[in-house]
Amino acid sequence: MHAAQIGRSVPRREAHAKLTGRAPYVHNLVLPGMLYGKIARSSRAHARIRGIDTSAARAVPGVFRVLTAADVLKVIPDPHYGPAFHDQPILAIDKVRHAGEPLALVLASDPHVAEAAARAIEVDYEDLPAVYDEVEAMDSPAIVHEVLRPAGTFPDLKHLAGKRDTNVALDFHLRRGDTAQAFAGAAHVFEHTFRTQQVLHVPLEPFVSVAEPGDERLTLHTASQSPSFVRIEIARLLGWPENRVRVQVPFLGGGFGAKLYIKLEALVAAAALIVRRPVKVALTMEEQFYTLTKHAATLRIKSGIDGEGRIIARECEVWWNGGAYADIGPRVTQKSGFTAPGPYDIEHVSIDSYALYTNLPPAGALRGFGIPQLVWAYESHADMVARALGIDPLEFRRKNILREGRPQATGTLMRDAALEPVLERLAQRMRWDEPFERGSGTVKRGRGMAIGFKASISPTTSVAIVNVSADGSCHLLCSTVDMGQGSDTAMAQIAAEVLGMAAERITVVHPDTDVTPYDMATLGSRSTYHMGNAVKRAAEDARDKLLALAAELGLAPETTPLPELFRRRYGMQAGNVIGMGSFVPSYAPTDHATGQSSNVTPFWMVGAAGVEVEVDTETGAVKVTRLINVADLGKALNPAIVDTQLSGAAIMQLGFTLYEQMQFRDGQVTNPSLADYKIPGMLDLPAVIENEAVAADEHGGPFGAKGVGETGTFGVSPAIANAIEDAVGVRLTRLPLTAEAVYRALRQQRGEPLEDA
Repeated sequence: MHAAQIGRSVPRREAHAKLTGRAPYVHNLVLPGMLYGKIARSSRAHARIRGIDTSAARAVPGVFRVLTAADVLKVIPDPHYGPAFHDQPILAIDKVRHAGEPLALVLASDPHVAEAAARAIEVDYEDLPAVYDEVEAMDSPAIVHEVLRPAGTFPDLKHLAGKRDTNVALDFHLRRGDTAQAFAGAAHVFEHTFRTQQVLHVPLEPFVSVAEPGDERLTLHTASQSPSFVRIEIARLLGWPENRVRVQVPFLGGGFGAKLYIKLEALVAAAALIVRRPVKVALTMEEQFYTLTKHAATLRIKSGIDGEGRIIARECEVWWNGGAYADIGPRVTQKSGFTAPGPYDIEHVSIDSYALYTNLPPAGALRGFGIPQLVWAYESHADMVARALGIDPLEFRRKNILREGRPQATGTLMRDAALEPVLERLAQRMRWDEPFERGSGTVKRGRGMAIGFKASISPTTSVAIVNVSADGSCHLLCSTVDMGQGSDTAMAQIAAEVLGMAAERITVVHPDTDVTPYDMATLGSRSTYHMGNAVKRAAEDARDKLLALAAELGLAPETTPLPELFRRRYGMQAGNVIGMGSFVPSYAPTDHATGQSSNVTPFWMVGAAGVEVEVDTETGAVKVTRLINVADLGKALNPAIVDTQLSGAAIMQLGFTLYEQMQFRDGQVTNPSLADYKIPGMLDLPAVIENEAVAADEHGGPFGAKGVGETGTFGVSPAIANAIEDAVGVRLTRLPLTAEAVYRALRQQRGEPLEDA
C-alpha cells in the first residue's frame, strides 16, 4: 500500500504552472476573429431611459457594432437572469436601477477603440426617486422593482411571485420559545445596533468571459465559480437544451464569491449570437465596483440576561442592503440569518432578517456569506454586555456557549461543531488568564476575542468521475473550480487515498460541462464536504471495479500492479475503469412561519480570532500586532493549504475591518480604484499571525474533513473592536474601524468638540 495521502502537505498541483506563467486564464485567451466588448454604463442611480444615442459611437473608426437592449431582445425575448430572482436584464431595459448599470455594448477588434466609442454614447434620462439605505428601503416610496420575479430555483421564494411595490426581496423569520415573557423576567436587558459598510471582493483577475458561437452550439470560456449553473441559465435564456451550451473554466485569479452565477456570460452569449463571431468582455478594476459587492447591513440585537450572566432571550433584526439586483442575497438573508443569535445556548429567540433592494450596485456572496456581518454584531454585543455586567468576556462566553448535542436557534442539534474546544484553545494561545502589558505614553495596548459559526448551504449536489487508465495513472473529473484555494490538490488527495496511490499520479480535469459532471458551485466552503464526498465515492466505485476485475482474473489485488491487471484483461495496454460518485446531503427546510428545522445544515464551520492591538491616542491609528486564528475544520486534508486558507481569510477580513469602504455620493461610487479604495498591503499585516486547527472529526465528511475557506473571516472584526475598547475604553459600532473613527471616539470620550477633529 502507498503512504497515506490524507493529512499530507502535498505541494499545490498547479504551483509550477503558475510560477512559470503557463497556467491558463480566460484573460489570456485570444480566438480567431474575436471582437472585444466595452460597456457603456449608467451615470444615474435610478432613472427612466428616454433614449440612447449610439450614433457617435458607431461613427468611431474600427467599431464593428453597438448593441443595446433592443438588439438583445431579438435573440432573447426575456433577457432577465439571476439565481434567486429573474430581475437583472442583460442590458438595461426602460430604466436603470444603479449607477454603473450596463446600457450598451460596443464591439471592435481593438479594445481601445471599443472603450473610446463607449464613452461617446449619450443617454437621455428621466430621474426617479432613489433609496440607498437598507433600513429606509423597508418603507421608502422609491421602489426599485415594481414586481418581484422569483426564479423558481428556491421553493421558499415562490410565494413572492407577482408581489408589487415593495423593496423587500425576502423576509425570513424565526421564533423559538417566548421572548416577550423571557425579557419580562430578565435581570438585565441590553440592546445595541451595529452597521457594516459596502465593500468589494477585489479579485486581482477582474471579471472576464468569452463566447464562441458554433454550429447550433455556443461555447463559453469564463472565469466562473459555477460553470454548471452558467450552462443551465444560458440554456434557459436561449430556450436551448443544455447540450448546446458548453462552459469551460480554467484557473481563476481569485473569486471570493464574486464570480458566481451569471455575471458577463449572458452578455457575451447574446453578443456572439448577434454578430456570429467570438466576443470577449473583460472588465477593468474600476468596473468591478459596479458589478457585485458585499452586503452592507444594519443589525439590532437585544439580549435578556439572568442574574448569573446567562443569556435567556435574544431578539435580532437584520437588514441586508442587496443593491439593485437580488443576486444570491435572499439566500444570505435566510441561510446566514438563522445564525444571528450567535453560537450561544439561548432558550428564547426571535429573528427577523430582511433582504432589501436599493439603488446601489448589487450585493452577493462574499467570503463568509453574511456571517462576518452577523459575528461583528453579536460578538461586539457579547463584550459590551460582559463589561456592563462586570464579567470577564471569556467567562461570559464560557457560560453561554453552545455545546455538543444542544439545539441551535432553528432546533437543529449541534453535531461535530467544536465551539467549546475552539474557544478554550484560543484562550490558551492568548494566555488570557496571564497579566497583559498595557503599553505606555500615548500608545495603549489591548486584546480581544470573538467566536463565530456558519451553516453550510443546503441542499446541493456534487458529482465526480474517476478514470483509471491502463498504465495505472488516473484522471479525476469534477466541476469544482480551483481559484487559488487548492481544491485540485485536495480532491486528488482524496481520490489517491482511496485508490492507494500518490496524489501526484492523479490529474484533475478542469471544469468543462461537456466533460466534467455537475456541481452546484464552488462556494460557501462546500467543496471539501460535498465534492470531497462525491470524489471519495467515485474513487471507491473505481476501486471496487478493479478488485472485481482482479477476482475475475484470479489475481491477488494487493500484489498485482495495475498495468498488469489491464494487460491480463485486454492482452495489451488498453482499457479504462470508470468510477462514478454523487453526493446530496440530507436536509430539512426551515418552517416558513417559525424558521424551525430538525436538520438545517449538513455541517457547521467554527472559527475564533484573538488579537492584540496598539492604539495611538494622539492619532487614533490602530495597529494589530498579533492575530490568532483557531478553527474546527474536522481533519485537515492538507495542513499547509489549511494554514494559508486561515491566514488569507483573516487578512481579507482585516481589510474590511480597518480600511476598506466603498464611498457613495447620490448613488455614485466615488472611490472606484485601488488608488482610493485601500486594501491591506504587506506593511499593514500583523507581525505575528498564528493558525491552529483543533483536533476534531466531521463524521459526515470525507475522511473526517469539512470546509475551511471562510472560517478565518468570522471573528476578526469584533475581536479588533473588543481589543480597541480594552486598550482605550471607546466602543465603535460601525465598520470600518478607521483611525479617524477611533480619534473621534477618543475626543468624544474626553469631552472635546468633534467639529475641530
